[in-house]
Amino acid sequence: MSHAGAPVGGLLVLVDPVARRLDGESVRIAKDVLSAGAAAKICLPDSQEEFARALARRGHRQPVIVGDDRALVRAVGLLHRERALSEGAVSLIPVGPAGSLVLALQLGVPLSAVSAARAVLDGAVGMRDLLVDDSDGVVLGGIGIPPPPVGAGSGSRSGARFGARTGPGGVPRPAGPSVWNAYRSLVRTFGRPPAGAPSGTGSGGGHRLRVEADGVVLADVDGMVEDVAVSAREGDGLADVLVRLAAGPDGDRDPVVRVRASAVTVSGADFRYRSDVAITGPVRRRTWTLRPGAWGLTLPLQR
Repeated sequence: MSHAGAPVGGLLVLVDPVARRLDGESVRIAKDVLSAGAAAKICLPDSQEEFARALARRGHRQPVIVGDDRALVRAVGLLHRERALSEGAVSLIPVGPAGSLVLALQLGVPLSAVSAARAVLDGAVGMRDLLVDDSDGVVLGGIGIPPPPVGAGSGSRSGARFGARTGPGGVPRPAGPSVWNAYRSLVRTFGRPPAGAPSGTGSGGGHRLRVEADGVVLADVDGMVEDVAVSAREGDGLADVLVRLAAGPDGDRDPVVRVRASAVTVSGADFRYRSDVAITGPVRRRTWTLRPGAWGLTLPLQR
């Protein structure tokens, strides 16, 4: 990581409308700390459209997002589509319920408004890998295709196994029961097939999907795939890919395929997937390509 310090052009502090409604006190604290330590332009957009316009007019100011995971992903996505991520770091001051700050926690951003604001002023820039899909969407942490439900109820065998070793997206479980409970709730919601979904998505046995990593077939539609996880990691420019195949009729332990790859393609019957904080689909094909060190995030200095 490289030392950041207050940028010469100053800060553009973008306060997400949701954060302002939910926790005005944390927003006020963040604004006070930043304004005391640097030239800061405070923007209070009332909609996502105003948020995007303010970010586009940032000039040479460093963007500081005050909000939750969705606000951060939105900002990085907008900068990516401008092809402007290489211009400088992005900062986040997390504001929102614990369940909406899972990505912030994974990325190493302090959840305290004061600590996060101080990191903006005297922290360091860590370069992060980015997953970009074939519709130009961005993924900061990981994507997950969870297993379809087995029978009724949230305690299904496959639903429980999806988080048995790692959190959704193949990343380590975040600390704290409230955060993990929010993740499990999302996975349960995510696993319910939409009304009118095609039978090809399975009914407790898995998905019929073809999964390719750098052109190598890891699973194909003649078998059943229980879940898939792809996660970006800081460092070596390859994504972690995990494919768990559905159990066979003999009931043996499910085979698990783990590889590192720069591009992953999933295709087959209609499927939905979780991408950081959003649920997308159904789609029939999607490719994610890793962009090593594509964006910078301001983090506290390592002591």
